Amino acid sequence: METSSNDGAVKDVDCIHFLQWSLPRLGLRWAGFRRVGGQVCKRLHRRVAALGLKDLLDYRARLAADKEEWRQLDGLCRISISRFYRDQGVWRWLEQDLLPQLAVQASAHGENRLRIWSAGCASGEEPYTLALMFAFGEVHANIKPEILATDAGPHLLARARRACYPGSSLRELPAKRRIAFARSGEEFCLGPEYRQPVRFLEQDIRQDLPTERFDLVLCRNLVFTYFETPLQAAIAKRLTEVLVPGGLLLLGCHESLPEAVPGLMQERPWLYRRETA
Repeated sequence: METSSNDGAVKDVDCIHFLQWSLPRLGLRWAGFRRVGGQVCKRLHRRVAALGLKDLLDYRARLAADKEEWRQLDGLCRISISRFYRDQGVWRWLEQDLLPQLAVQASAHGENRLRIWSAGCASGEEPYTLALMFAFGEVHANIKPEILATDAGPHLLARARRACYPGSSLRELPAKRRIAFARSGEEFCLGPEYRQPVRFLEQDIRQDLPTERFDLVLCRNLVFTYFETPLQAAIAKRLTEVLVPGGLLLLGCHESLPEAVPGLMQERPWLYRRETA
């Protein structure tokens, strides 16, 4: 076995073949894992060893005999690379342009809140980044955020609710906003007053979506990177349904929808707006 320690690219041929066989059975696609597959392969080999199996061929046999093991495999294939203000340019644009625009739109409809959904929130950096924007920025004095953050990984959600992070997670955070964190040993913990707007929910977007409607949905570096194209298209249509008219869907900065979706207008390669009529 040989794996890259730099970018996660897979050089383990047996693991590549295993992933190309197994990922589609989970609704995932090999193309999305090319650069991060090394992480998954390390997890797979640890799982094989923990089960007392010889190799990935034995693991395939285990999957055939034990349907519950597919859930374990699904968890091993979750990529959770995250940090505060990841892709700073996107966040600056969101804070200075899009959020004020949505706030004005909400106020015009008699609303005093913005409802936001962070899909695939991992350990919480994304929804907490949004909360900090409202706490420190000038989005709109009379508009308050209500942020729903969902993920399929219970261990990630436990970390998100704890809201304590290594210093590396804060390296792109604007210096003036670091006062929101208190140091605890080697970690930095977000103050409870900044966590208050965020509500966490365990949910797998492949199976369920919230029943609420949102002014802004962030679905970044998940569905439109790792999921198979037919599943991407199906989820995109469902995302449209949870957006209010004029609401925004924000993808990762290197992502786009696999096909045109009725009711969604593309404003940038990674930004879509639900039509108002």
